[in-house]
Amino acid sequence: MRILLFLSLWLTLILYIPGGESVLPLVINTWAFQSATETAWKVLEQGGSSLDAVEKGCAQCEIDQCDGSVGYGGSPDEMGETTLDAMIMDGNTMNVGAVADLRRIKNAIGVARAVLDYSKHTFLVGESASLFAESMGFLHEDLTTVKSRSIYLNWLNQNCQPNYWRNVVPDASKSCGPYKPVKGFKEWKNLHTENKVNLHSHDTIGMIAVDEAGNVATGTSTNGATHKIPGRVGDSPIAGAGSYADSTTGGAAATGNGDLMMRFLPSYQAVEYMRLGMEPSKACEKTISRIQKHFPAFFGAVICANNSGSYGMCCLLIASYIFH
Repeated sequence: MRILLFLSLWLTLILYIPGGESVLPLVINTWAFQSATETAWKVLEQGGSSLDAVEKGCAQCEIDQCDGSVGYGGSPDEMGETTLDAMIMDGNTMNVGAVADLRRIKNAIGVARAVLDYSKHTFLVGESASLFAESMGFLHEDLTTVKSRSIYLNWLNQNCQPNYWRNVVPDASKSCGPYKPVKGFKEWKNLHTENKVNLHSHDTIGMIAVDEAGNVATGTSTNGATHKIPGRVGDSPIAGAGSYADSTTGGAAATGNGDLMMRFLPSYQAVEYMRLGMEPSKACEKTISRIQKHFPAFFGAVICANNSGSYGMCCLLIASYIFH
């Protein structure tokens, strides 16, 4: 029996999907990005590796500009530029390739794969990552579109709201920068626009593929948080945060507020829970609970699959929003 699964996150305070039956091969990813799932599945059907399946599946989402949160033409930063983050992990070798703040290159997951295949490094960032990509034959292209330019201009016209600054002058809740730090503040304040930032501004695709032999690979791709401070890197390209794979156990991937989730390495933690014998659904639930203890209002989800094909997911949502 074979299974491909895409998970869409609906409204409930805690959404919990119990473990699915053990079946291989398996492709599972965050959000209802069906074409990405199907593309990865075709790779496995044709005898490709789980690593190839993850790369091609995430690349399809980049082409499709999934939900505006993956690939070119989405999530412009404070300067109006779209930059990309991605990572891919081989659960057999524990090798990882990752890129962040990637410019001019549309195929971020492909560049991450090139880092894995053609370098002894794990993570390349910024302009140097783009130069590496060009040396590997990736096409130099503009990542800005009419849509992303419109998003940026509308944001400027709304006094740069929402944004990710705090404890600065001028008042970031009312105006654009440049900002300077407030001297002598007594405590950090919460992000003044935290509840105004659209859920999909933190979105990504996270994918797990397990072939018939139980070989596990995972990967992520995203254009990051909309209106982020330039240079910001979230959880997606960080091994153990955005995703994690170990073929002796299974794989996991996360989506949501990366600035919070990355502090807990949720994908690594979920795989370790499965290593201790937990079913995937329970491992996901316990991982989310760890984060919730410190940040009760955060939103995010973790998907999990073990190397025998059992899978599960847990999601914490803000009650007034719906994930599609």
